[in-house]
Amino acid sequence: MNIKEATEEGFEKIWPIFDEVVSTGETYAYSRETTRDEAFKIWVETPRKTYVVEIGGQILGTYYIKTNQAGPGSHVCNCGYMVSSIARGKGLATAMCEHSQKIAIGLGYKAMQFNLVASTNEGAVRLWKKLGFETVGRLPKAFNHPSKGYVDALVMYKWLGA
Repeated sequence: MNIKEATEEGFEKIWPIFDEVVSTGETYAYSRETTRDEAFKIWVETPRKTYVVEIGGQILGTYYIKTNQAGPGSHVCNCGYMVSSIARGKGLATAMCEHSQKIAIGLGYKAMQFNLVASTNEGAVRLWKKLGFETVGRLPKAFNHPSKGYVDALVMYKWLGA
């Protein structure tokens, strides 16, 4: 498994993963009809950095890291992670989250926050807790899941540095 910084040209290999994940509407608060151009802006242009996970020459996962809030909140970063359905359950999300925490510290961040984790995304919630994140807020019915309706969204947080 190789995690490396993504290039703009590499978005061609990120796009199928992004489209697959977002079109289900189950985990991200992006429109299920997000276009390729919109996805590029969300995933590559806006963040500080974007990374991909490559196994055997194939891109199977991706994450971004960006500043969560400007000004007095700029010491806290936010990340988003996506794994191709063919690679789920193989440790990619764990590897990406651990990698992103090291990158965050290197970029000067002191904490990482996930702003809107669907409570129904039980695998992610379990993983983030295992990796030291705490649920610091619960937003009642803040996520409209396509089959479960309005479900709670969690705010998860981890202090990274002194």
